[in-house]
Amino acid sequence: MRVLGLETSCDDTGVALFDSGQGLLAHRLFSQTELHLDYGGVVPELASRDHIRKALPLIRAIMQEANTHPEQIDGIAYTAGPGLAGALLVGAALGRSLAFAWNVPCVGVHHMEGHLLSPMLEPDPPAFPFTALLVSGGHTLLADVQALGHYTILGESVDDAVGEAFDKTAKLLGLGYPGGPAIAQAALGGDPKRFQFPRPKTGRLKTQGAHPGLDFSFSGLKTAVVTAVQNQPLTPRLVADIAASFEEAAVDVLAIKCEWALEQTGAKQLVVAGGVSANRKLRERLTLLSEKLGVRVFFPRPEFSTDNGAMIAYAGYLRLAAGQREPLAFGARARWRIEEIGAIKN
Repeated sequence: MRVLGLETSCDDTGVALFDSGQGLLAHRLFSQTELHLDYGGVVPELASRDHIRKALPLIRAIMQEANTHPEQIDGIAYTAGPGLAGALLVGAALGRSLAFAWNVPCVGVHHMEGHLLSPMLEPDPPAFPFTALLVSGGHTLLADVQALGHYTILGESVDDAVGEAFDKTAKLLGLGYPGGPAIAQAALGGDPKRFQFPRPKTGRLKTQGAHPGLDFSFSGLKTAVVTAVQNQPLTPRLVADIAASFEEAAVDVLAIKCEWALEQTGAKQLVVAGGVSANRKLRERLTLLSEKLGVRVFFPRPEFSTDNGAMIAYAGYLRLAAGQREPLAFGARARWRIEEIGAIKN
């Protein structure tokens, strides 16, 4: 089965071709970072319009690269949510229209399921079951993954996602957008011990619920950064030290929660995916944690950590192969919990 995948949930236009026999054939990504840079964040209307301009040329490019013609396509997958409604509708409309024109089935894919499965594209993929940490600009959550479509949220952010905290901190420090790479770069020259920023919700385990203590909070960490920059000039040294101290605190929180989750679930594998999973310090810290606990940790390659079409093509292939199909009517879900995804029936 050869599947075309379309990702347009936010500010990256991603397309890819996945073949069940040959693996990933081609993929392209166009980032809108420069388009939104002056605004310090994504402008939804501009993002939607740019997806319209870029999607078809990118599809033509990967089809040519993979020497694939429309009659060789067996299915189409597009991101149906969560994300920006207008941006999602671009991919949904295009995907459904191409499927109708080419007379092939199509399927809408949950954006976070795409991230969750992205390590499956690597040469040494994880096997079910496992615990997953999904960290991006819009989501921070821990999930118990038993099988395809069988996901239980163990904990999630009660306020800002960790990627959002990176973006807001970078803006406070005048480092630009997107915040994750900017903070990581600035932190290289900083002292992570200069500021003792808080590690919210890590002081003690809560006793409520089946999986206590696994929720996240990053608003207090962001507020601590605001306090640190008040009433003093933002010198290069101060910016570097705050960036390093912030990164250290954020990574500490994520690592502590992963350790608690692995202890509670007894899982022997940890999958880490989403845009923030590309952070070098986070990868180093969780690799050390996995060695300490005797578990295996899996990451997607850095280019597949951020939004991309390859993960959507792969997730779509699994669902199409299982018989899932979308009707002619299509839509998008700006809000969509991962627990609401339909399970794949064997």
